[in-house]
Amino acid sequence: MYDGIINVYKEKGYTSFDVVARLRGILKQKKIGHTGTLDPDAEGVLVVCLGKATRLCEMLTSKDKSYDAVLLLGKTTDTEDSSGKLLSEKEVNLTEDEVREAVMSFVGEYDQIPPMYSAIKVGGKKLYELARQGIEIDRAPRKVIIHHIDIQEINIPYVRFSVSCGKGTYIRSLCRDIGEKLSCGGIMDGLVRSSVNAADTGMRFELSDALKLDEIEALVSTGDFEEHILTIDKMFPKLVKVKVTAEGDKKLRNGNVLFLRDFECADDINTDNDEAFQNKDIAHNVINDRTIYTLPQKADGADCLVYDHLGTFTAIYRYHENIHGWKAYKMFV
Repeated sequence: MYDGIINVYKEKGYTSFDVVARLRGILKQKKIGHTGTLDPDAEGVLVVCLGKATRLCEMLTSKDKSYDAVLLLGKTTDTEDSSGKLLSEKEVNLTEDEVREAVMSFVGEYDQIPPMYSAIKVGGKKLYELARQGIEIDRAPRKVIIHHIDIQEINIPYVRFSVSCGKGTYIRSLCRDIGEKLSCGGIMDGLVRSSVNAADTGMRFELSDALKLDEIEALVSTGDFEEHILTIDKMFPKLVKVKVTAEGDKKLRNGNVLFLRDFECADDINTDNDEAFQNKDIAHNVINDRTIYTLPQKADGADCLVYDHLGTFTAIYRYHENIHGWKAYKMFV
């Protein structure tokens, strides 16, 4: 079974669930999950967790994402994109300056009403399930944040732009809102997710590194796929690496509380005085391509990557000041 994280290029026509279903067939394993849904007509970066890494799915829910989008002014549809039923159509009599001003006015926080065709649940039902039944309900606006918009081209009625936004932002709804502000309507006519920041791990997944499903299938057939899997511990470059003693192995395997006596440090380096160690990026715990296991930080709430005494990554532990010890936060055995 494969364990780790891969960057998949979701192509048009696939749902995120379709991607997972096909990967299960390609990789011959059931334990696969994704973080951050993409609409069928959208394409781009989809972070997928394999095997033990599925325990990270909720931790990797993307905080910030970047997209390349196409806005088509003068139309509205029931899905807020070009795949939906046309609801209205108007002639667009606007200047480039008017369009630019309206688009850029959405930078910052604003209250966005999510689309009916979305996976948000209301009363136990997903909105898109209600929408398919012809039912539309009032949706409470949600505060979203648009970090940055870069308008690449205005060729009325089309506007091409890149946008960086926070979690929970719908680009379809942003296009709708821009169209409403311009009093002509607007829909999303194209969307590519260009990058994903994976929560607070420090990892960023880029479009240029994403693999299409056919490419993954070819790599599996040649035995080269594992080279493209990011192991679980590499998802957390900011966390220090610690190793338990042989005596501490059983406690670690059982997810028991660990204390300072259960850890060992490299016996060939002085982490307090060694100049080479002090001048490196301590978060990566690597000197000369060799893993260096330090002692964990005694700061309340501080996490660390814990390896067994043979150097196998096993868990993420968190320090608790009240017990002067470390409790298991995520186990990967």
